[in-house]
Amino acid sequence: MCEDNVTTTPRATAANQPGGNVEVVADVFTDDALSESDAVSTASVTSSILEYRVENGRTYHKYKDGKYWAPNDERENERLDLVHHLYLRTFDGHLGTAPPNRENSKVGRVLDVGTGTGIWAMDFGDDHPEAEVIGVDLSASQPQFVPPNVLFQIDDVEESWTFSQPFDYIHSRMMKGSIRDWKKFLEQCYENLNPGGYLELNDVDLFPVSDDDTLKDDGSLLKVFRLFLEALEKLGSSFDSQSTRLKEMLAEVGFEDIQVLQSKWPTNSWPKHAKFKAIGHWNHENLAPNLDGILMAPLTRALGWEKNAVHLLAMEARKELGDKNVHAYFNV
Repeated sequence: MCEDNVTTTPRATAANQPGGNVEVVADVFTDDALSESDAVSTASVTSSILEYRVENGRTYHKYKDGKYWAPNDERENERLDLVHHLYLRTFDGHLGTAPPNRENSKVGRVLDVGTGTGIWAMDFGDDHPEAEVIGVDLSASQPQFVPPNVLFQIDDVEESWTFSQPFDYIHSRMMKGSIRDWKKFLEQCYENLNPGGYLELNDVDLFPVSDDDTLKDDGSLLKVFRLFLEALEKLGSSFDSQSTRLKEMLAEVGFEDIQVLQSKWPTNSWPKHAKFKAIGHWNHENLAPNLDGILMAPLTRALGWEKNAVHLLAMEARKELGDKNVHAYFNV
């Protein structure tokens, strides 16, 4: 994960998270309107869509089986909602950095790419009753009862988009490792935005870093993410190969006013700064209990690991993840 929170106008604008070059100091520790022809490539929520693959004690999406590496069960849904909380803390209570998230802003059609549990789309719909919000994902993990201006669709955003009308704001979050052709994805975003519309891409770097060399290169935490990256590349996806060029690709596609904002998610509550201490606490809760689920499918499918070996690897990484003497963080 690399070219983080990007907001753009196209005719759009691209932006990242607030914070600029944030120094984190350690605390001291001793369609809706789809036509019938369009609907052919867009799966409705039928029994076939609701079928899941059960693997190593977790469930995974059946639609486009194997394309996405993370589980889609209740444990993963709880983690995704926690990630939503992390972004709210990062953005000081806002749902994003693009102008449609500003107080008293008005917006028409909104698309949430990779909507997951639908929590962002529902929150945005509640905040903007004037908006028409569509959330798209491979899994039917969204609740049945949603705000009247929010609609969920099961679809693959890497196929040709089938929306009958363009959008004023496209929101995409945590899609690194899922998008295989970023240039095509950005082109479809551009083509489906109204003139002056906004695209916002929010994501997290794959590899943690430290400013004081307390995160060791030969440690278990970096080992985990190197293996994770190797597995994803074998599965056809990557966090880094294309996503490091996002700003350049946005300009090539035609986006204007591209802004890249950065913040940091510490690995635990080691920072002194109250905001980052809290973010670190919740990021530890996001990762530590869920490393096994994050690693399981990529390592067993692509690298041939056994289930128990993945659990042991995750256990070792959790020790370093929770060590307050390791002042590591993820760029966001």
